[in-house]
Amino acid sequence: MAEQIPNHRASMAADNTPRTGVIPFLRQFKRRVLSLSVVLIVPCVWHRRIEAGDLASHVYNAWLAQLIAKGQAPGLYIAKQWNNVLFDVTLLRVANLVGFAAAQKIAVSICILVFFWGVFAFIRAITERPPWFLTPCIAVLAYGYSFSMGFMNYHLSLGLACFGLAILWRGKGIDWIGGMAVAAMTLLAHPIGFLWLAGTLAYVKVREKMPGWWKLAPPLAAASSFIALFRYTSHRPLLLADWDRGPFYLYNGADQLALYGKRYFILAGAAFLFGAASVVVDLYARRREGSSWKSFELPSELYAVAFCATALLPENLRPSIHGGWIGVLGSRLTTISAILGLGVLGFLKPRKWHLAGFGVCAVIFFAFLYQDTGWLNRLEANAEKLVADLPAGTRVIVTARGPMDSRIAFIGHAVERACIGHCFSYANYEPASGEFRVRVRKGSLVVASSTDDAEDMASGEYEVDDTDLPLKQIYQCDANDLTKLCIRDLEAGETNGRLSFKLPSR
Repeated sequence: MAEQIPNHRASMAADNTPRTGVIPFLRQFKRRVLSLSVVLIVPCVWHRRIEAGDLASHVYNAWLAQLIAKGQAPGLYIAKQWNNVLFDVTLLRVANLVGFAAAQKIAVSICILVFFWGVFAFIRAITERPPWFLTPCIAVLAYGYSFSMGFMNYHLSLGLACFGLAILWRGKGIDWIGGMAVAAMTLLAHPIGFLWLAGTLAYVKVREKMPGWWKLAPPLAAASSFIALFRYTSHRPLLLADWDRGPFYLYNGADQLALYGKRYFILAGAAFLFGAASVVVDLYARRREGSSWKSFELPSELYAVAFCATALLPENLRPSIHGGWIGVLGSRLTTISAILGLGVLGFLKPRKWHLAGFGVCAVIFFAFLYQDTGWLNRLEANAEKLVADLPAGTRVIVTARGPMDSRIAFIGHAVERACIGHCFSYANYEPASGEFRVRVRKGSLVVASSTDDAEDMASGEYEVDDTDLPLKQIYQCDANDLTKLCIRDLEAGETNGRLSFKLPSR
């Protein structure tokens, strides 16, 4: 009889791990959970400022929301919105209590913990054992591309979606009440997380009821849907869709490790190969077990479907000519691919060399991240010095970019955050996009009301109009030190990026 127990269940029993229940799990592993949680938020406090791309824009717009409430931001207003708002609302509420410096660290730490333990719970639910040996991988993913780009609502939604899937994977009765509550929070954070939760749950439940070869129907239907979306978007010029992100096969989930330069790409490739080798070795070791591959079947299938989605969905598109772009869609979706890839690895028989290999990758990743976020901290410190003496209400345009081999955009938002309490970022893209709570009316003196104008300003391609003046530009002015910033007055008729130069790679 013992030989008939699946491997993952046998391993679970050997670990003496409770099969169900959050409370029993926390009672058994409370010290480990607490220790891991403390270590996880270290990157949130190792510098004075958290550098994560668009995060700085979220903080700056939360400050604008405060000004709107006081009637000090003419032309701006708060829109009622039911998605893409959970992080922003949380940040603003905490900032009202403790100020923005502390609020950022609190709100971002919450996002990191929700994501990490959400992914952990999801893998535990599908494998029926806690994936301790994968904790270095989950920690790296928590600070990966989607986080480092500052997609905070999206990042939070995926963590919540993982919790929802963990609850509902084998949920019964009252579990569905809790799962639906988590799903509602996921939708408040970002619609992609909610769609992934609902789609994955529906996929798994339908697949369970399919007999024999009929189980091929769900993946074929999913692939057909993505092919149809690809054909539709590629034949609709008005959508302005593009797939400009390089070879699709590189976007397999490991790309979430590729951040500020080439060395991250090498690390991402090494991590992917180590994970693939671990699966091959495990399958070979269990080759005499007739159905050993069965445990990998569903997570591998889900991973393949996610990979198909990232390959076929556009990188950027614009549903409305008057609205903002849906940007880096494919690149951010690989976070889901990575989560499902870890789900595949979760079925490995844990070995010490797994933890050692993944641990080495994590240590190298965080060493790189510490160095690069330190560079960004120096950039923002220089921006703070530059704007400290500006008259209140001064309008500025920021043109700042990262090194040429960096994947992380939105470097200029760090300078926008430095404007809090001192100046207005006239190129602030959020209000004009119509995708966030803070919105702008035409003619506002605080921010450009056109998405196209805001994009041109940020890229240095905007022709200054008389109505924009007075207006200043903050820009990088030393090719040998990209953290050095200068400020100047703009004149009508000039292109705001005329002093820009080709930035060198570090």
